[in-house]
Amino acid sequence: MQTTILEVNELRTYFPIRKGILQRTAGYVKAVDGVSFRVNKGEVFGIVGESGCGKSTTGRSILQLIKPTGGEVIFEGQDVTRLNEEAMRRLRRDMQIVFQDPFASLNPRHKVSKILEEPLLVHGFGTVRERREKVAELIETVGLNASQLERYPHQFSGGQRQRIAIARALMLRPKLIIADEPVSALDVSIQSQILNLMQDLQQSFQLTYVFIAHDLSVIKHFCDRVAVMYLGQIVEMADKESLYSEPRHPYTKALLSAVPNPDPEGPRERIILEGEVPSPANMPQGCVFHTRCPMAEERCRHERPVLEQTSHNHAVACHLYASPAV
Repeated sequence: MQTTILEVNELRTYFPIRKGILQRTAGYVKAVDGVSFRVNKGEVFGIVGESGCGKSTTGRSILQLIKPTGGEVIFEGQDVTRLNEEAMRRLRRDMQIVFQDPFASLNPRHKVSKILEEPLLVHGFGTVRERREKVAELIETVGLNASQLERYPHQFSGGQRQRIAIARALMLRPKLIIADEPVSALDVSIQSQILNLMQDLQQSFQLTYVFIAHDLSVIKHFCDRVAVMYLGQIVEMADKESLYSEPRHPYTKALLSAVPNPDPEGPRERIILEGEVPSPANMPQGCVFHTRCPMAEERCRHERPVLEQTSHNHAVACHLYASPAV
């Protein structure tokens, strides 16, 4: 039986828009607007969508790096949104993040040895010797050499820096890692190496991943289940086989149609979405996708669809999912 390690319920993260000399709140940017999902222990849960859809904000809100406006984030039965700063600091041993840009996430003034030792110091782990041994062990685990520990981040390539960032995330043996587009800043030739490394580490460290990306081919290779986000909301969620073989939301179909097909003779129907993504500061009424959806009806313009289960392990937020035309 699968064990739920992370449960997100109606997560909302709004950023106030302030205007005038007195900086009064004139509205809100609804970066994340009612997101709910569960992640089982040991699985890779993917979140995919266009830039600006709220993927990264969702990941950072789960870890309380950004304080959410509302909702629940339950990690191993504990609502982390209700924890004080000290309790949250202790919990960070079990919840870590790998950022998109390894150069920005590593302190350029510190050597790699200090960067990797810092989590152990913060959480009071072991003696100086024990910490150094653990740092040397982890740097070897991610495919680098202990002799490189006395270098600075700028002396490494992008792929090597991301390996260092992964080693830092693993230093406290976490149970959950939020991977926020960990390969999008890397060359294509390096991406597969980092993904294979993360897969190997998942087995070795019994990790659970929430993997955020905009590249559907990466998601298909790496994830077990996938949530598709659009304008701060999840519009479809399914296991990867169902999502890629039988997408049900028009937005998911449009995204999948843009994935390059290696077979030049294979069937191909490119779905071009018209118009621009609406501003999260001025959300459309009804379905958030109706302004760009080629199948939108009058109901879609006024009534917001609910993410509902349509079959085993497949949910979609669309009034028209049952229509053969969609």
